[in-house]
Amino acid sequence: MFENLSEKLERAFKTLKGQGHITEINVAETLKDVRKALLDADVSYKVAKSFTDTVKEKALGQQVLTAVSPGQLMVKIVHDELAALMGAEQAEINLKGAPAVILIAGLQGSGKTTFSAKLANYLKTKKNRKVLLVAGDVYRPAAIEQLKVLGEQIGVKVFTIDEDKNPVNIARKAIAHAKEFDINTVIIDTAGRLAIDEQMMNEIAAVKQAVNPHETLFVVDSMTGQDAVNTAKAFNDRLDYDGVVLTKLDGDTRGGAALTIRSVVDKPVKFVGLGEKMDAIDVFYPSRMADRILGMGDIVSLVERAQEQFDEVEARKLQQKLAKDQFNFNDFVSQIKQIKKMGNVKDLLGMIPGMGKALKDVDIDDDAFKGIEAIIGSMTPFERENPSVLNGSRRKRIAMGSGVEIAEVNRLIKQFEDTRKMMKLVSGGGGKNALNAMRNMKKMSSGRKR
Repeated sequence: MFENLSEKLERAFKTLKGQGHITEINVAETLKDVRKALLDADVSYKVAKSFTDTVKEKALGQQVLTAVSPGQLMVKIVHDELAALMGAEQAEINLKGAPAVILIAGLQGSGKTTFSAKLANYLKTKKNRKVLLVAGDVYRPAAIEQLKVLGEQIGVKVFTIDEDKNPVNIARKAIAHAKEFDINTVIIDTAGRLAIDEQMMNEIAAVKQAVNPHETLFVVDSMTGQDAVNTAKAFNDRLDYDGVVLTKLDGDTRGGAALTIRSVVDKPVKFVGLGEKMDAIDVFYPSRMADRILGMGDIVSLVERAQEQFDEVEARKLQQKLAKDQFNFNDFVSQIKQIKKMGNVKDLLGMIPGMGKALKDVDIDDDAFKGIEAIIGSMTPFERENPSVLNGSRRKRIAMGSGVEIAEVNRLIKQFEDTRKMMKLVSGGGGKNALNAMRNMKKMSSGRKR
């Protein structure tokens, strides 16, 4: 995400490289490029100018330490101001009600219904909440069916009333149902429109007034840039919502909406959507997002995702196998499955400092490991347990069985051996080698690119 902005900011900072000290002249030149990068990212001129004026004021007022170059100092100042522009601190969702009622609003096509299900899944799995989804979009028939399908997929009940087409009545009855069955969280998906209109605004305002939600979230497509910001402002003027959700952030190379919304509507971005899968939702951390924009990666989020999939019992077993040099292809597949559960592979690799730029032109899709799993699936149980027996004739049979060239089988076995060595180092306490293991993922997943 934000590849274009990251690349242009990096070029802007090069102006200060080799400079012995910060002056008004070299700062002005750098910030001219920074402002242009922000404008290209679809940030409004007013916000971009205010941002660079603040950075200039802070940069000229600081002394450059001997151990820090002017370029490094400028990156630090820009990082802090980017985080401040996006809200500085992470904003929590309010779940204090009994039940906690969350109202979801937004235009049609913004990903509102999908986000409602993602949020339900997040609250169920991460916050241990009992959730009820409410199909309040009575105008788009597909919306109700879509919510039912997604609800079944994540194991969350969807409340609908076929004979009642009044969103206010549906919302009230859903809350009564939640109280009766001891459900502590209600998420109400509401109708969207292709554009803002008076009927839509009146209806969502009526639903809000009737149910008095503890949290109202506005869902917006981040890829629409300044249009997203303008829509967010129009909704906030009528709804006074509590927070913003940016969907499709994984496809946003510019970042204008993420950078601008907070300063325009004075409401925090609370969640971001990063794909279609039900677990593709992240809490929004301004400082971490600033890290990623400036190519610093996001190790904290990467570690958090890994910890969510961490199984202590399995980890101990794996460590024992590594210590005895018994790590095999069954364990290898198990590790791949855990990595896949963490999210999109390219997104994960982009969280490693310095990897974002390296991956810019590398195409790694969600099925990056599919071929690897097919090769391993073509092995016999004995071969998976004993990789050392994989001689030439066995490799030829495996290649035929998985529909690949024998060179690909050889490459996978080589990568398996490399991974086994790396994991042995990591299990021995070499934290630095954890990054090497993640970098090896890139070789594994992109090595099959044709």
